[in-house]
Amino acid sequence: MPASSTMSPARLEQLRAAKAEVLRGFFGAPRNAILASSAIRAVTADPQINVVGVGIGRKRVAGRLTATTCVRVYVKHKLAKVAMSAAALVPARINGVDTDVIETGAFRAFALSASAKKARSKLRPIQPGCSVGFVFPPPKDNFVMAGTLGAIVTRQGQTFLLSNNHVLADEGQLALGAPIYQPGLLDGGKVVTDLVATLAQFIPLVPAGNSVDVAIAKADAPAQVSSKFVSGVSLKSTVPLTATVNLAVHKVGRTTGYTRGVIEDISADVKVGYDTGEFLFNNQIIIKGAAGVAFSDAGDSGSLIVDRASGRATGLLFAGSTSFTIANHIEAVLLALGVTLVK
Repeated sequence: MPASSTMSPARLEQLRAAKAEVLRGFFGAPRNAILASSAIRAVTADPQINVVGVGIGRKRVAGRLTATTCVRVYVKHKLAKVAMSAAALVPARINGVDTDVIETGAFRAFALSASAKKARSKLRPIQPGCSVGFVFPPPKDNFVMAGTLGAIVTRQGQTFLLSNNHVLADEGQLALGAPIYQPGLLDGGKVVTDLVATLAQFIPLVPAGNSVDVAIAKADAPAQVSSKFVSGVSLKSTVPLTATVNLAVHKVGRTTGYTRGVIEDISADVKVGYDTGEFLFNNQIIIKGAAGVAFSDAGDSGSLIVDRASGRATGLLFAGSTSFTIANHIEAVLLALGVTLVK
């Protein structure tokens, strides 16, 4: 996917080739394939463990974005060059393409936590941006959780709640037909009174090659479902917008409520930690919060990410770190499930 709508095909191909070379070094090919070097190294001294993503975006210098498009290497920990051997440094350029190393911390699926009072309350009608969740089966039935309802979608005349696999299907461990509650039990939802939907479909997570973390639940009472967001966000079209670098976006989530951010990468391959293991996702969106405020936190998983100018959906939030948020491309989400957004 292009890093910019104005980029020439030749430049885009050059960036993709450089990204692919970095990926071969970090994500599974022989350890000496590219990197006698990385710009960083984990505490374990293994760059393949420290590196959590590789993408294409604008280079950061002294914390500020520049106009230079580069291959971005996302790492858990960034070490000073003076503390590293020459063999452990990522080259400043790879095949004519600049590189940049960005410390993000580890990426985790965002499913648990608390905040945003209205989003965590019981809402009827149910609204995008609110708390939803499932009941853990034994032996984890002493745990409770909550995530975010991203949007209302339709398929063949039926109404569904859209969120992540790990928010509605427990990372694919629940059976179809499992009950979904609003609010999630972590936020005070009651099994007896707050059943609102049943799990209808999820896309399984696999060790590598994932493009989406998504699921839908069929609404029990469509009349008790609204497409109007809890606050801040308004979906003005059912037609999705392809994400682009530097796009100004916003979302409303169960934990952090309404936040704004800017897309910095639209083709990142990232390793994300889940309860059931670590999964590799390809061509994901990376978002940085605006004005130094975090764009998301645990419990915001499932939030719909919307372009602030056009009001069109561009991504579905599913993971992140303390400094960056990761989202699926919304076109891939809708295609995988065969659904249409409701505005």
